[in-house]
Amino acid sequence: MSVGSVALVVPTEIGVAFWDLYEVSIPATVFGMPQPDLADPWYELRMCGAGGPGAGAGAGFALHTPYGLDDVVGAGTVIVTSVPDDVIDEGAPVRPELVAALRGAHAAGARMVSLCSGAFALAEAGLLDGRRATVHWMHAAPLAERYPGVTVDDSVLYVDDGDVLTSAGMTAALDLCLHLVRRDLGAHVANQLARRLVLPVHRPGGQAQFIDQSVPASDDEGLAPVLDWARARLDQPLTIEDMARRAMMSRRTFYRRLQQATGTTPLRWLLGQRLARAQSLLESTDLPVERIARLSGLGTVNNLRHHFLKQLGVSPSGYRSAFPRQRQD
Repeated sequence: MSVGSVALVVPTEIGVAFWDLYEVSIPATVFGMPQPDLADPWYELRMCGAGGPGAGAGAGFALHTPYGLDDVVGAGTVIVTSVPDDVIDEGAPVRPELVAALRGAHAAGARMVSLCSGAFALAEAGLLDGRRATVHWMHAAPLAERYPGVTVDDSVLYVDDGDVLTSAGMTAALDLCLHLVRRDLGAHVANQLARRLVLPVHRPGGQAQFIDQSVPASDDEGLAPVLDWARARLDQPLTIEDMARRAMMSRRTFYRRLQQATGTTPLRWLLGQRLARAQSLLESTDLPVERIARLSGLGTVNNLRHHFLKQLGVSPSGYRSAFPRQRQD
């Protein structure tokens, strides 16, 4: 196989589910469609089914390919798409044949790449130990719990750790694939390919901007009224004492109860709610940023911008431009 050979591994025995087609099609489009005017030769793509050649159909489409896991070793780049849901949700084992193939490819010098929950397969193979990695933010907690040797970062679109790269879910796979083209063939080729795909070659911010933080993770029904009360007054000065008094608790008790229920401190919870309010207003209105800063309780444009960049990795204006919105009359 050529230096630009890519083995695209689909870790399932039963084909490609409807919801995984998008993720599989991204590397197939980027690496499997020759672009002779941009670079010749282009990549050589082989789609390898973990169930072997001609894997049967499941709840989606059958994967018909002459390539299986034996064809993974020898590729220059190995890309692993999402693992089956039971691996994430139920702790089911990653298939040992897949783990062995990934270890063999890495030992042979392949660049290893995971898209979304494909990170579970790389982690099971031990390829993420001692490394920083990412995954779709919804899968970050189980990945970190199952593989404590991995530093899981759910705030970024992808992580480039040299010979091992990981991406967040869905469209973040495209960000990482374009990054690989940029690494291999240069910025000009990556820019031209992005234009053909009608995409920005680099998106500002990370996946943190897509996480819905508007609803607290709380099973403590006794706190619900005071949290609702606080959310209705985000544009006003609020302190821990105000919230504790409203909950008819001491400051210390309120602090402990909220931290147990939400996993964060009262001030961090309040900041999260204010950011969520600002996000909602940026998405759904044409209000000036100055007005949004006041309505969300963040005060000034500079303060709003500071927290957006720190927490979401993107400016308020960049966030607004990234989301289509329905304008309010």
